[in-house]
This record gives sequence, structure tokens and C-alpha cells, in this order.
Amino acid sequence: MKSLFSAAQPPSCEGRLSHIAFIMDGNGRWAQRRHLPRKAGHARGAETFRNLLDWLEPTGIRYATVYAFSTENWRRPPDEVEALMQLLSRYIDTFGKTAVERNVSLRFIGNTELLPVDLQEKMRALEAQTESGTFVLQVAFSYGGRAEIVHAVNDLIASGAGIVTEGDISAHLFTAGIPDPDLVVRTGGEYRTSNFLLWQSAYAEYAFTDTLWPDLTRRELYAILRDFLHRRRRFGGVTDASDNASDGK
Repeated sequence: MKSLFSAAQPPSCEGRLSHIAFIMDGNGRWAQRRHLPRKAGHARGAETFRNLLDWLEPTGIRYATVYAFSTENWRRPPDEVEALMQLLSRYIDTFGKTAVERNVSLRFIGNTELLPVDLQEKMRALEAQTESGTFVLQVAFSYGGRAEIVHAVNDLIASGAGIVTEGDISAHLFTAGIPDPDLVVRTGGEYRTSNFLLWQSAYAEYAFTDTLWPDLTRRELYAILRDFLHRRRRFGGVTDASDNASDGK
């Protein structure tokens, strides 16, 4: 008998998963396996990124953060860095109208002062244009988790803060006002956090897949979401008597 369940049907995440984050790994390897320049992989990965809105919209998820360019990525060959800058610039040029139509608020997080001035201006303009959107999409560009925490602490020192609380630090992060991620998805077959949302993901669930970012599909993403929805999140506590034998982490 044919199952009525479709793996491509969006799972309902409302109330269970509000913020999902992605470490978009594997663009370069995708290109190299096809004997293409690495920038071709980034261009193909940008298509997957553009698909995310379509994939996430029906799930009830309201926040997404993507790791587009790390502070360490500045060490890559200059032509690859330039290709990534051009990709971001083209995305900003074409996405403004779509974001407004689809009620998306774009935020760019990271040390954007390192970017070309014209690109910084485009980023700020798009943020202002889309600030009223109800679906928040954060793009981490020139971003590093350790640098973000240092930046927050220095802000607090400059403000004359004495004793600092966790809430104080959270309020001075690039992501201030955004709920912490519930789920962090890393593609590309690597099993590390790579300096991404270190403070915010303290109690996030993780999902790792060997699939390279350009090859990620709606079907696989929905399978990852369904797996998350079957997990128990205890945040250091216990949920019932059967959990008492575990360490509760």
C-alpha cells in the first residue's frame, strides 16, 4: 500500500523550533569534484541559499542564520575572496524587492567594517529597507564567534559595566534581540562548530550531513527537521523519571 506520507511535505515546527542555523560547508569541494574553479561552487551554493526561503516558509520557523564567510576565510586566495564579495553584492542588488514582498527582514552580522565601503552601504540599506519583516534571516559575513564575544565584552567595558551577567553579554552580541538557535545544521561531512555562534548555541541541537551544501535538498532538510522534532531537549534538567539515569545534558 502506498504511504500517504510525503518526505517532501514540510514538518510543522511551530512552537518547537523557532531558529535554525546553517554552516554552509562544501562549496569548494563540490566544484573541485567537477573540475571547476572554487568560485563555481560558491555560485551553486548561493542557489541553495536562495532556496531556503521556499523550504523554510511553510515549516513555521521564523528565524534563520547562515554562515556565509568567516573571519578565517579572509586567508583564502584573493580571487576566491573577491568572488564571494561579488556574490554578496549581487545578492543584495536582487533580493531587496523579494524580501519586502515575502516579509523577510535581512540582518548582516559580523565584523563588516573589513568589507569594501560600498558593500557596507548596500548591507545597511537593505537592512533598513527590510527591517519590518517578520521572518528574520541573518547572514554571518566576516563573522567569528570568539571575536563576537570579545566585541560584546569590550562594549560592556566601554559602557562602564562592573559585574557582568550572561544577559548583559547576550544583549551586546551581534544577534541581540534574536532567540538562540534551536538547531544548527552543518553540511559537508565535517564535525565541528568552526567558531560559529559559540555563545548562542550553548544548548542548540546539532545535525551533521555528508551532503555538500550545493547538493542539499528540500527533502533532506525536512528529514533533518523531523529528526530534531523527535529529540528531547532537557537544557541540563530532566523531563521525566526515565531521564534520571542520564546526565541530563
